Amino acid sequence: MQIDLRTVSIKQQRNTFDHLARRFGDKPASRYQEGSYDIQATENLHYRPTWDPDQLIYDASISRIVMADWYALKDPRQYFYNNYTLARARQQETAEANFSFVESRGLADMLPEDLKRIALEVLVPLRHAAWGANMNNSFISGYGYAAIFTQACMFHAMDNLGIAQYLSRLGLLLGDQEALDAGKTAWMDDEAWQPMRRYIEDCLVVRDPFELFVAQNVALDGLLYPLVYERIVDGYLSAKGASAVAMLCQFMNDWFDETRKWVDAVMKVAAAESEHNCAILQEWTEKWSTRAAAAMLPVVQKALGADAEEVVGEEVAAFKTRLKKVGVEI
Repeated sequence: MQIDLRTVSIKQQRNTFDHLARRFGDKPASRYQEGSYDIQATENLHYRPTWDPDQLIYDASISRIVMADWYALKDPRQYFYNNYTLARARQQETAEANFSFVESRGLADMLPEDLKRIALEVLVPLRHAAWGANMNNSFISGYGYAAIFTQACMFHAMDNLGIAQYLSRLGLLLGDQEALDAGKTAWMDDEAWQPMRRYIEDCLVVRDPFELFVAQNVALDGLLYPLVYERIVDGYLSAKGASAVAMLCQFMNDWFDETRKWVDAVMKVAAAESEHNCAILQEWTEKWSTRAAAAMLPVVQKALGADAEEVVGEEVAAFKTRLKKVGVEI
C-alpha cells in the first residue's frame, strides 16, 4: 500500500465578517476592528426603557454632540479586551514591585513627618474622586453610543477603580487604617475638599454622556493629574526627599500619559465633525475646566501653600494649549 502525501491549498471563502467588509473592504481585519466596529445594538430591541419611554435603549440623540458616524471615535491605542488586560497586567507587575520595594526597605518609615502628612492629606481623599470617575465612566459606557467609544470608557472606569485601590494601599502603607478614616473625613467635612466633592457629585447627575466625558476625562483629569502627580508628587515631594511616594504613584503618571492620547483623539474627531460640535465642546470645556481649576486650588494649597495659585495658573494655560491643538479653543 502506497501513501501519497501532498500539500493542498484551501482558499478561504471570505476574509472577514460581512459588517467589516462593508466598512473596510473584503480584507483581513485586525482584532481591534473585529471587537470594536459596528457591533452596537440598533435593531430588535423590543421595548423602550420604562424609566424614559421617549428614548431608545441605545440612543445617540441623548447627547447634544452629533456624529455622522460614531465609529469615527476610534482609540489610537487600539485597545480591545485582550490587549488592554495584558497591558494593565504588565503595569500592575511594576506597581506591585514598587510597593514591595518601598515596604520591604522601610522607605515609608524614613519619610519626614511633614512630607508624609502632605502626601496623606493630598492623596488619600483622592481615592473618593477616583471612585467618582469610575462611576462617571460607567455611565458614559452605559448611555454612550458606538462600542468603539463606550468600551474605551469602560476600560477607563476600571482603571479609575484601580487607581482608587492604589491610593488606598498608599494610605495603609504610610498611615495605616487611620489614614483612610482621616481621608474620608476630609472628603466629607474638610472645607478644602468640598469644591472637589461638589464637582464629582454634580458630574454624577449629568445626563449627556459626552458632556460627562468632557467634565470628567477632559477637564478634571486634565488638571488633576498634572497638578497632583507631576507638580506635587514628582516635583515638590520628590525634591524634598519623598521619592518613595513618587514610586507608589508611578502608575498614575504612566496611565495619564497614555489615556490622554485617547481623550485628545476623541475630542479632535468630534470637534472636526462640525461647527455645531466644536461650539458645544468649547462651551462644555470652558464651563467644566473653570470649575475644575477652582476645585483644585485649595487642594494644591495643602502642599504648595502660597505658590499654589501660580502653579494652577500655569497648568490651566498648558491645558488650554493642549485643547487648542485638538481644535477646541477656550
